[in-house]
Amino acid sequence: MPMIRDWSNFIGGRTAIVTGAGAGVGRAIAIQMARAGATVWVNDLNLDRAEKVVGEIEVEGLAARPIAGDVTEWEAVLEMREATGPVDVLVNNAGSGVRFFGEGKARLVSFAESKPDEWDPIMRVNLAGVMYMSHTYLPDMLERQWGRILTIISDAGRKGERTQVVYGAAKAAAAGFTRGLAVEVGRSGVTANCISLGSIRHGDMARALDANPEREHTLIRPYPVGRLGRVDDPAPLAVLLCSDAAEWITGQVYPVDGGYAPAL
Repeated sequence: MPMIRDWSNFIGGRTAIVTGAGAGVGRAIAIQMARAGATVWVNDLNLDRAEKVVGEIEVEGLAARPIAGDVTEWEAVLEMREATGPVDVLVNNAGSGVRFFGEGKARLVSFAESKPDEWDPIMRVNLAGVMYMSHTYLPDMLERQWGRILTIISDAGRKGERTQVVYGAAKAAAAGFTRGLAVEVGRSGVTANCISLGSIRHGDMARALDANPEREHTLIRPYPVGRLGRVDDPAPLAVLLCSDAAEWITGQVYPVDGGYAPAL
């Protein structure tokens, strides 16, 4: 197979869906995939956010469509599949940030201080949502003998972080699910991989650090590259892993984390 060198058509002709793509890392991945030639379904809980990202993509003369839906609800996922039809690429990004911690649905406390009713929403968005989406879109990929499933996880699941024990457990489980899935579907032309993120300077974190620059100096100390992540840092690797060029890459977890927790 010849090397693909033209990034403007790296995944040309493919159709992708990126969950949780109304902002942050998901938005950056959706935009980069459109720039690489894919038609992208931009999923978000909020249709307005999805439509805004689609507008940004279309301004560049590229192809995208919005689709609202909650990945943690089985019926909602089935409705999304009905609306989108088959896709070649699934990016499980929804829940890739510690979103629930910033919205009052879980507290940043030790596991001993946490309550069982706080665990469920974290597990649902970071694990059940990944499984629901993968289960729903996988059969079309198997039938076509080509597909890419990429799940965004966190170094909290690879390394472990204080006050993020349940979140880390969900992300580690998503990685385990991905490895098992890769073994099952590899001979059918479908790959499954993960990108593991360190701290991304975005949203509530960015606002907090803008108000307290000294806190940022403390946070970046464990990062060899000397900065926190940007939302667009994982996007080029996401495109690569979802392309023909990554045919022989599956069942892997790739850190995009500034060297915070290197892979073995």
